[in-house]
Amino acid sequence: MKPPAASTFAIVLITALVLGSGAASGGPLLERIKERHAARQAERNPGSPEQQLDTPYGEERSPSVTTHRKVLRDLPYGSDPKQRMDVYLPAPGTSTGPAPVIFMVHGGAWRTGDKRMARVVDNKTARWLPRGLVFVSVNNRLLPEADPLDQVHDIARALAVAQAQAASWGADPQQFVLMGHSAGAHLVALLAASATLGSEAGAKPWLGTVALDSAALDVLPIMQRKHYKLYDPAFGIDPTFWRAVSPLQQLHSGTKPLLAVCSSRRTESCDQARAFAAQASQLQVRAQVLPQDLSHGDINEQLGLPGDYTAAVEAFLSSLSPTLASRLR
Repeated sequence: MKPPAASTFAIVLITALVLGSGAASGGPLLERIKERHAARQAERNPGSPEQQLDTPYGEERSPSVTTHRKVLRDLPYGSDPKQRMDVYLPAPGTSTGPAPVIFMVHGGAWRTGDKRMARVVDNKTARWLPRGLVFVSVNNRLLPEADPLDQVHDIARALAVAQAQAASWGADPQQFVLMGHSAGAHLVALLAASATLGSEAGAKPWLGTVALDSAALDVLPIMQRKHYKLYDPAFGIDPTFWRAVSPLQQLHSGTKPLLAVCSSRRTESCDQARAFAAQASQLQVRAQVLPQDLSHGDINEQLGLPGDYTAAVEAFLSSLSPTLASRLR
């Protein structure tokens, strides 16, 4: 039998030691090992949606249709097969008036992931559809075909198309909230921070943004020091490009309110969120940081479950408009 690769053996050995020391409940070291393992798997097999940073051991996709929701699948916003979105609609009569919209972008190290993944969709739609919200989940082109700047152009274009079609779904094009996890959180934060990306794509102003555990809100310091290898294919070696794809560097005084949820188990994530909020404060932009004692994946998966975490996110959403506040009471 061929012996395992050294890197694989090291991961197995360290994991066994951690489990033996009582960290099987999900301590910070075990979480970091999982993330490093997932990053390596993504590099080896970039075509697999299950092997990505926000889902270390894979997950089932959401069912295509359930008895309590209607889903408009694979609506195009461009000619590429990846330029598609799914629209989850509340049951008729759930509420009166045009619905607010949560516009969601999945994670996956800018190279994997899918809009139908259970962690992206299930708990959020189960929570918000019965309250009369529409939920849009977006795919976009990925590495190596498209770098993060291409990807954020995709997201901006998808937003513009979704706003243009919103009335046909019973939704309000002026009541959109951007949301994303991991790499998707970086993309929505970049779109939110930029003074031009949204308007150039034809998108109308939105209410605010929820960034779920991005550790790449300020790309420059990441690339100027030792960093995970997954950042290299995304951000390359050009400092000019680093600035162009860095939400903190693009932040301007007209940026809409932003909530940065961060895992307190990942120092870099909360450090970046606080740096972003400090820069926003100088520009008189409202940016809140919400640390949570949850893993990187659980920050995504557990949003929508009853509890303090979901309540805190909904308090931010409610602050964005009276319509959202009335639906989330």
